[in-house]
Amino acid sequence: MEKQKLPNATISMVLAILSFIGCCCTSGIGGIILAGIALFLAKKDEKLYAENPDLYSNYSQVNTAKILAIISLIISVLIVAWYIYMVSTGQYDELMEQWMEMAKEMQQQN
Repeated sequence: MEKQKLPNATISMVLAILSFIGCCCTSGIGGIILAGIALFLAKKDEKLYAENPDLYSNYSQVNTAKILAIISLIISVLIVAWYIYMVSTGQYDELMEQWMEMAKEMQQQN
């Protein structure tokens, strides 16, 4: 009998990779969402593989997607925690003012 591929292996890998981009570009929120979905799909495939391991061939891809999603989820949670800390202590406003001043200086130089 020919081995099948797990149904969510590819999409969970893609979502896990995209969650790295999401954690940097969306202040961590996008990374949490995408990594959460990737973890859910990977867990679903793990259960399917556990029921009949001889039927499926790409379990290593699911395992890799799960590891990537966990790492991305941790990074995203740390970014969200840092963002909440910066906003709650008022340092975020100071940082934004410094960035605006730097942007004005760069604009004047050009």
